[in-house]
Amino acid sequence: MDKLLIEGGARLTGEVAVSGAKNAALPILCAALLSAEPVTFTNVPRLRDVGTLLALLGQMGVGIEREGDAVTLDAGALTAPVAPYEMVKTMRASILVLGPLAARCGEARVSLPGGCAIGARPVDQHIKGLQAMGAEVAVEHGYIHVRAPRLKGARLVTDMVTVTGTENLMMAASLAEGVTVIENAAREPEVIDLADCLTAMGANISGAGSDTIRIEGVPRLRGARHRIMPDRIETGTYLCAAAVTGGEIRLTGAQAASLDAVIDKLIEAGCTVRGEPGVIHLRAPSRLAAVSLRTAPYPAFPTDMQAQFMALNCVAGGAAMIRETIFENRFMHAVELQRLGADIHIDGNTAVVRGVDRLQGATVMATDLRASASLIIAGLVAEGETTIERIYHLDRGYERLEEKLAALGAKVRRIA
Repeated sequence: MDKLLIEGGARLTGEVAVSGAKNAALPILCAALLSAEPVTFTNVPRLRDVGTLLALLGQMGVGIEREGDAVTLDAGALTAPVAPYEMVKTMRASILVLGPLAARCGEARVSLPGGCAIGARPVDQHIKGLQAMGAEVAVEHGYIHVRAPRLKGARLVTDMVTVTGTENLMMAASLAEGVTVIENAAREPEVIDLADCLTAMGANISGAGSDTIRIEGVPRLRGARHRIMPDRIETGTYLCAAAVTGGEIRLTGAQAASLDAVIDKLIEAGCTVRGEPGVIHLRAPSRLAAVSLRTAPYPAFPTDMQAQFMALNCVAGGAAMIRETIFENRFMHAVELQRLGADIHIDGNTAVVRGVDRLQGATVMATDLRASASLIIAGLVAEGETTIERIYHLDRGYERLEEKLAALGAKVRRIA
């Protein structure tokens, strides 16, 4: 099993390009199920999760052509509206085929998904929404079975803000009969990107990016071409890596407007951050100031950046309080950071981090995707060598991460 070996102490400088967003690409690839015509997506990142989803779509009978960062999907000969357990057990995003299959095929059989062990992420809001749209839903033997000759428009009020729930129901509603209104909808930029893609395919959607989305169903969707948005979490991760090493970097293909909460915290930590169309420039001080934060749904501070900022605070001046409100098990990286010498105290969903003068290299284990990133950031500034095990999590969500870090001057390499 591959590992990452990092020799700490290098200051990150230079320029690197941001890849397409994993969390936008996955639902948008699923949107191809809604049309019988070919759909082409560009800026698609080469990630394990993307490969898993493409394999799943191929098993359903979807034609797949990939060239560079472009993927063309043709669901005209869709044959099997089934997502089996062995195909989806490693990726929770597989649930995103449920809405499109129900809307296009009138039926779906989708395994309850797996993925990172960071806490409960129930699919009950997806099921509740489809039932409100007239579907018959049963959960049996680990599978969700949906039957619906044609979904009907409805008013859907989710009990909690759910990104994948909003995306699944928005896709299903695109082919439903009548008008669907999703209230308490997720406002994430990835939801807007999906809405833009569906609109290019002929859907009638308004309100994406607000907490109320209105979808007027159409009989069919057409083929289209759509470019995936840049990955805001990858962007934030590189910004944190540069900040913690006292570096100066320029990220191209980036989107500063989707990272306001993260950039505000980096500025609070003492960094100079400048955004211009498609570019973000960061210059870090000699030592960062600790910054407290609380995760919450967009546009507040993203849970997917919490681990990276915990690593940043480990070597910042002062103490910071981090409160995690989204997932109950998302402090598993704290124990591994402690192995590097971090001063972290956990009490329920709150972590108190007191900055230390230096971290020390050690062998640590990645527990989930963003935890992996936090350990890399800590390793970049730790004295000596840090070995990070179980980095297969990284390949799920970061494209060529070690190559990009090496291009910025990091001493990092993958070993068997």
